[in-house]
Amino acid sequence: MNEQTDKTKVIILTTNHRIKGNISLYSNVRLTDYIVEAKPFIAVTDAEVKDINGYLIFNASFLNVQKDRIEIIVPADRIADRRRKEVMAS
Repeated sequence: MNEQTDKTKVIILTTNHRIKGNISLYSNVRLTDYIVEAKPFIAVTDAEVKDINGYLIFNASFLNVQKDRIEIIVPADRIADRRRKEVMAS
């Protein structure tokens, strides 16, 4: 199995946490397809875990996130920085 994987930076939201980190996706695989096919836990590397209020809880080089606890997952490069746009406009 010599398929190439790419690190994809993601933001994961659960009920109590905001996790920013990397997941390894096979080339040309959509994030949605990866999540649907994933086992019960998603491996996240270079993770930053914050509580719902934005306070840093910990950083970890590796952690597993229970797939059933994920409410939202999005590639980090797909998030628009609304605050930056508002500052630029004023």
